[in-house]
Amino acid sequence: MECRAGCAACCIAPSISSAIPGMPDGKPAGVPCVQLDAQLRCKLFGDPRRPAVCGGLQPSAEMCGADRSHAMHFLTQLEAATRSP
Repeated sequence: MECRAGCAACCIAPSISSAIPGMPDGKPAGVPCVQLDAQLRCKLFGDPRRPAVCGGLQPSAEMCGADRSHAMHFLTQLEAATRSP
C-alpha cells in the first residue's frame, strides 16, 4: 500500500521518543514533525537520519482507512492505548 498524498497522519499523531533532526528530544503526540514539507511529505524519507520508528510504520488499510481523518483517529487512539503511564 502507498502513502496517501497530503496525509502525514503518521508524522503528526504519534509521539516519537528518539531524536529527529531539528527535534533533538523527539516529538510529542499531535505535533507535526519539523521534517514535514509544505506538501506534508517527509524531508528525511530515505535519509539514514530518519528515525527507525518512522521507517517501521508502514501504511495499511486498517490504519489509513478511506481518508486522512480515519488515519488521524486510528493513530491517535493507538497512541493513547500504548502511552506509558
